[in-house]
Amino acid sequence: MRSFDAPRPRPAPDSFRGLTLDGESVERSFTGLTLVVAIKPDCDGCRDFVESSLDEFGELEVLLVSAQFDPRNEWKDSRHEIVVAPDLLSLLEIRWPPFYVLIDPRVGTVLVEGVVFGPGQVAQEIKSYVTP
Repeated sequence: MRSFDAPRPRPAPDSFRGLTLDGESVERSFTGLTLVVAIKPDCDGCRDFVESSLDEFGELEVLLVSAQFDPRNEWKDSRHEIVVAPDLLSLLEIRWPPFYVLIDPRVGTVLVEGVVFGPGQVAQEIKSYVTP
C-alpha cells in the first residue's frame, strides 16, 4: 500500500526563490536528489517533519516548503529550515499539503510523489529511488 498512484510525469525546476520564516529572501539551486515536502500549519503529518530529526533520510536533501507563513507560529522551534515558496509548489504542481515530491534536477523531473503521513512512511516510499 502506498500513498500515491503512479507519479504524473512532469519537469522539476533546477532552482527556486522563497522567503525564510523571518522574511529573508533565499535563492537556491537543486544539485542532487531532493525531497520537497509541502507543509501547512495545523497539520499532524507536517508537524512530524518539522519537529523530527529526519534521520531516516540520511544524506538526502530534504526541503520543507510552505505556500504561506505560519500564522500561529507553531514552526518557531523547527529543527529544520522552512521556506515559504508558493511559486515552487506551483511549478511542482503541488496543489495541497501535506504532500511530497522527490526530484532529480540532473534529469529535471519529478521521480515520485505522494501524501505525507510522517517521515518514516515517506522514507519507505522513496527508498527504492535513493538507494542503488
